[in-house]
Amino acid sequence: MRQDLAFLFPGQGSQRVGMLNDAILEFSESAAVFEESSDALGFDLLALIRDGDPEQLNLTEYTQPALLAASVALWRAWLAQGGVRPAAMAGHSLGEFSALCCAGALTLRDAVSLVRERGRFMQTAVPVGVGAMAAILGVDDELVNATCEEVSAHSDGVVQAVNFNAPGQVVIAGTSADVDAAIAALKEAGAKRAMPLPVSAPFHTSLMQPAGEKLAEVLQELTISSPDIPVVHNVHAQTEQDPEKIRALLVTQISAPVRWTACMAALQAGGAVEFAECGAGKVLGGLLRRIDRSANCVYLEEPENLRAAVAELGA
Repeated sequence: MRQDLAFLFPGQGSQRVGMLNDAILEFSESAAVFEESSDALGFDLLALIRDGDPEQLNLTEYTQPALLAASVALWRAWLAQGGVRPAAMAGHSLGEFSALCCAGALTLRDAVSLVRERGRFMQTAVPVGVGAMAAILGVDDELVNATCEEVSAHSDGVVQAVNFNAPGQVVIAGTSADVDAAIAALKEAGAKRAMPLPVSAPFHTSLMQPAGEKLAEVLQELTISSPDIPVVHNVHAQTEQDPEKIRALLVTQISAPVRWTACMAALQAGGAVEFAECGAGKVLGGLLRRIDRSANCVYLEEPENLRAAVAELGA
């Protein structure tokens, strides 16, 4: 175990048709993850990510198991190539489930099936078109929170700050009209940019509570183990070893803000100075650079990068 190394697992938005294609071809461990996941899900997940319909892959119920399988596939390839085990992990939203699977708290079969259900529940909690999300850049967290509270107080709907991704980068979500009102108010208050996001539901808001209730029922049927590697949770930016506390956090997480900046601070406080993004894309490495420009993050999606990272970080 390397005490100064932490692994990061991406969430929705990192998916694309063709992701991990080279890794799947090169690493038998990665191919096996997709075969096992396909068997658990009852459809060919590998075919979907290799050359499937992008619109289908972008449906939440398919996006979530695809991204989780991608992260687990790279984790197992990393270990097979002799990669050192990190001292801690964290995942952004969906990525928290990937981290828990790689840390041994959830089996792969249970994890991919669970997040497919999670995706369905999140999508159906709020009808398409009713909710929205937007990224706000260039103003501090307190102003975003205060603006959302002010808009919600004068409305029958709701808008909330839901992803604290980096200093000056916060995502808001809620009912569409209230998100629009908050965007206008934040632009007036000095936001550099306010960009609506192409998503179909207001994730991590109180509107997701019905999805959390359904997820709780599914989670009760699954075995959760104490993780072999500590995982920092989105809800409170702390680690947990008690399986029942982890179960409760996974329910809360669906309607609570992702405190990503705080999660990174917790990893760094624990000694992390090296980071590896274990999944498709480079989103989390980019956020890390906004949080701390001195932090080093390697990326594992391409086989040559994974091998280089094993050599750099040690076996």
